[in-house]
Amino acid sequence: MYYGLVLLQAGGVMFPREFLLKLEQWAGSKDRKPLVVRGARQVGKTVAIKLFGERFERFIYLNLDLPGDSDIFRRRLSVQETFQAILMKQRLSPVEGQTLLFIDEIQNCPEAVEILRYFYEDLPEIHVVAAGSLLEIALHEKHISFPVGRVEHHFLYPLTFREFLTASEAGEAVNAFDTVPMPAYAHEALMDYFHRYALIGGMPEVVAAYIKKNDVTALNGIYDSLLVSYQDDAAKYARNPSMATILRHCIETAPFAAGQRITFSGFGQSNYRSREVGEALRTLQRAMLINMLYPSTSVEIPIIPDLRKSPRLQLLDTGLLNYFVGLQEQYFYHDNLHAFYKGILAEHIVGQELIAIETNTRKKQCFWVRGKSQSQAEIDFLVQYKGYVIPVEVKSGKTGRLRSLHQFMDRCPHLYAVRMYAGPLEIQRVNSPSGKGFYLLNLPYFLASSVHKYLGWMIENMGTKGDLL
Repeated sequence: MYYGLVLLQAGGVMFPREFLLKLEQWAGSKDRKPLVVRGARQVGKTVAIKLFGERFERFIYLNLDLPGDSDIFRRRLSVQETFQAILMKQRLSPVEGQTLLFIDEIQNCPEAVEILRYFYEDLPEIHVVAAGSLLEIALHEKHISFPVGRVEHHFLYPLTFREFLTASEAGEAVNAFDTVPMPAYAHEALMDYFHRYALIGGMPEVVAAYIKKNDVTALNGIYDSLLVSYQDDAAKYARNPSMATILRHCIETAPFAAGQRITFSGFGQSNYRSREVGEALRTLQRAMLINMLYPSTSVEIPIIPDLRKSPRLQLLDTGLLNYFVGLQEQYFYHDNLHAFYKGILAEHIVGQELIAIETNTRKKQCFWVRGKSQSQAEIDFLVQYKGYVIPVEVKSGKTGRLRSLHQFMDRCPHLYAVRMYAGPLEIQRVNSPSGKGFYLLNLPYFLASSVHKYLGWMIENMGTKGDLL
């Protein structure tokens, strides 16, 4: 099997992305459909797909930012004629073996989106991948829709913690991370790696530079260039100059509100109105630069977000948050993410890992609130596992202080909860103040992306309701 390496720009540092394995599985599928890769700018979409193209006998790259490439699709030819036009432009012969066609920046050409279905129906032998950094915005603004059932989707995010371990060539740590249950002897080493990961984040170019230089201060220029590129994109996101100004303001101030519940009116100590800020933040969410996590009162599936309530803001990457808020130095004075910045960073990096779990669909992450106007009960995340809605608290301290978790468990029809913290992996049998017994999975922060595996492990080994009675 092909385990390609992603070559980054920071001094030629190379490391694998799990996305390459997904591409390999997709390419080998009997019922393969054109694949649409979605993700924020600079998360590594184009570099990874180009590298994957090296395994094919013929790799064709089109960039629809270029008029010469996009004009091919605007002619509205049949799919066979379109492909022939592509071959002619690239001066390729009709038959040259297995072919991967990569259509980059596809959001610039609705006609290219429309024709994807015909590659699936009429030219199934051609492997087709499409991508675009502003794709979500174009789909909304231009009312473009992908042909239902004729394409597949993959959402790409910054590097996960496991990918960071692999990039760091921490082979033994990766093996321990992949073992369920994780061996206790690996806890300290994995926590140390996770602390570094939480410090620098998962943006590919940042990780590559850190691996090469092992110097956090050497990353500042990269963080700045990322912010500038996102600000420059604001004009592309915006429907008019006024909205572009509001978007830039939201991009600059979002790091200072990350991890907190926000109100749209006056966001970032501005005079902007709720409607203007709401539109800007939803645009940034479509660009996948932020996520807005809404509260839910659900204790059973489906998890229904309450869009009338104020959301909690999640930035694309915790490393960006650390740099722009000025928190990097604090990591060298504390070994527990809950020890500074009010514990927000621990919640934020866990949220980043949970969001990255879902790569085939973009499910909206929610947190739980008690359905009572005067209640302060709040749980950091809700995770759907099979038929259960599982509460996930990111909190240090004794289990008796998990008041919101106890309130959730008193209302839900199952017996399973998760607490993520800096401590060891363990399962406890806990009683709420009202007397309901339940199982609490205490999971180290660094296992956040493996929460589904560990829920399965807990439920399989801890038994059913009868065991608690």
